[in-house]
Amino acid sequence: MRRGIYLSDAGKAAPEKLKTVIRHPVGREGSAVTTKEIRQRLFALQDTKYRTFQAKLIPTIAPETIIGVRTPELRKLAKELSVRPDIEVFLRELPHELFEENQLHIFIISGMKNFENCLEHTEKFLPFIDNWATCDQLSPKVFKKYKKELLPHIQDWILSGETYKVRFAIGMLMQHFLDEDFDPAYPETVAAIRSDEYYINMMIAWYFATALAKQYDDALPYMEQRHLERWTHNKAIQKSIESYRITPEQKEYLRSLKKA
Repeated sequence: MRRGIYLSDAGKAAPEKLKTVIRHPVGREGSAVTTKEIRQRLFALQDTKYRTFQAKLIPTIAPETIIGVRTPELRKLAKELSVRPDIEVFLRELPHELFEENQLHIFIISGMKNFENCLEHTEKFLPFIDNWATCDQLSPKVFKKYKKELLPHIQDWILSGETYKVRFAIGMLMQHFLDEDFDPAYPETVAAIRSDEYYINMMIAWYFATALAKQYDDALPYMEQRHLERWTHNKAIQKSIESYRITPEQKEYLRSLKKA
């Protein structure tokens, strides 16, 4: 359906003499954004070569659930959709079936400006995360302003024992609590986590590699005293040695701390 604003008086002029000044599409009254509509938008952005590439990077999800949409395009679409008051319809439709639907969902959450609303949507979505990429790209900007309020939820996510809740929690500690809000209790919390899950242990290693770069004196004892399990310990050292923020002298010493 289209509506126009006409230059001539529609009540007095003959139809053939009406002139359109502005013409724009208008949705049906009460219509809401639907998953079907969003999928059409996503498939219009499909890059099949990128889909093949992504499928190799994310082995925990079925390749047929990946459309192949590049991240900048997803972020752009998320920004567009986030201002629609009816986007809640899509956000409530969990679980999603496609990887890009999940990605769109987390980018919309990440842009929310109200902390309580953002946290509520984060809590609802976390149980449905099934891969590292979606987990790591869920990064709400508003959390930076409410770190004190965020901490209890981080602790709850760690205690849940669920792979991607734990990984997300460690990521939040790494992102928001390794600079001016650092506390020695935080690396202690991460070091105490024990899991057989690769994606948890990799995030623990990533956390300590970053901690060595930002809080070297506080993080080093965890390497010297072998607090972490062997694989995680060595991976943390490997990743820290790859960092340009670690000095050559520090790298040499860290190499000597690897577990045989």
